[in-house]
Order: sequence, then C-alpha cells, then structure tokens
Amino acid sequence: MSRAALLVLADGRFPAGGHAHSGGAEPAVTAGRIKDAATLETFCRGRLHTAGLVAAGLAAAAAAGHDPLLLDDAADARTPVPALRTTARKLGRQMMRAARATWPSAALDSLATARPRGAHQPVVLGLAARSAGLPPLDAAYAVAYENISGPATAAVRLLSLDPFDATAVLARLAAELDQVAQQATEAALRVAAEGTGALPAASAPLLDLTAQQHAAWPVRLFAS
Repeated sequence: MSRAALLVLADGRFPAGGHAHSGGAEPAVTAGRIKDAATLETFCRGRLHTAGLVAAGLAAAAAAGHDPLLLDDAADARTPVPALRTTARKLGRQMMRAARATWPSAALDSLATARPRGAHQPVVLGLAARSAGLPPLDAAYAVAYENISGPATAAVRLLSLDPFDATAVLARLAAELDQVAQQATEAALRVAAEGTGALPAASAPLLDLTAQQHAAWPVRLFAS
C-alpha cells in the first residue's frame, strides 16, 4: 500500500472531470439556499451525510473487492433521478479513463468492458483505489471529501466567495468527514455477509429534485 496514491486519487487536479460539476451547488445558489460561507457549510454538511455517505459506502465496498457489477446495480437503486444516474455514469467513464492510465488492472478493464457507457463513479473510484493498493477506508475518504469539496469549489466561482472561507468550511467539516468515512467502511465490510443491502441508502430529496431541474436549464455554468 502506498498512502501517496490517496493523494493522487483525491487531488482535485486528477483528470476525472469533477471540476465541471457543482454537486448541486449551482441550483442551490440560484435558489438562494447557498449565499455565503455559513449556508455553504449547511449545504455541504447535508450532502456529506446523505449523498456523500452513500457514495463512500459504494467506494469502500468496491475497494474491499466486492463484485463491482452488483455494486453498480446497488448504486442505481440508490439514485432514483435520471439526471443523477446520467451524471454518475458520465463521471464514472471519465474516472475509468484516468484510473486505467494511472493504475492499470484487469479489474478495471473488466468493469470497463461490462459497462461501456460507464459505471457509477463511486464504484469506479473504489476499484481504482483497490488497483492502487489502497484500503476501503481510503476510498471512502476520497469519495466523501469529493462530495463536499466539489460544491465548495463551485461556490467560489458562483458567488465569488473568498476561497479562504470555502476552505475553512471544509476544515470545519473534517470531524464529520472522519465519521462518515468510518461509517461507510463499516457498512462495506458487512456486504460479504449481508449483501449490498448493508450499504447506506440515505436520501436527499431536494438534491434529487434540483438535479433534475438543473439538467433542463438551457444555460448553466456546471454540467450538474
């Protein structure tokens, strides 16, 4: 295991396409739900404990070696909105290209063949982490962090928010990120005995609704 691989995987400059997505921040800014650092923190906290927890569980399970096709089906079941399924698979395709170039493995090749239109991004990221020699907890950390760093970065562009304030939001959520990563990993380790039903299935209906609405906007800064 090389812990340095986690730095590469979690780096915002890793060419997996995440910079083009706001994680729901763009519609939240437009609706006035995110307007400053305090409301950004509230948004990120809610996202971390719902969508972030679900994604972290899927990633940890993939990193633990569970069947990625079953995990991809589980991701579909936890993503009721077509716009978010489309986004997750598009990001999964981009993550797959970057991961295969960085940490080539038969497991990544097999999933790419089985899901030519893309598997859900957290599943691909978890498999990439496994290919890089990282444990499930590291995969959970990478995905959970991505789920809040994406909206924080987007808010800087959307609101001209001070980047120092956005980074402080992420720092204040560090303890909760620890909690989510641990919870997701514990659930992933139960998959062998309990099946994919052991994985978190927290929901965020407002994120779902606004994602579907955002997909129909004729003009937008972010893809999602």
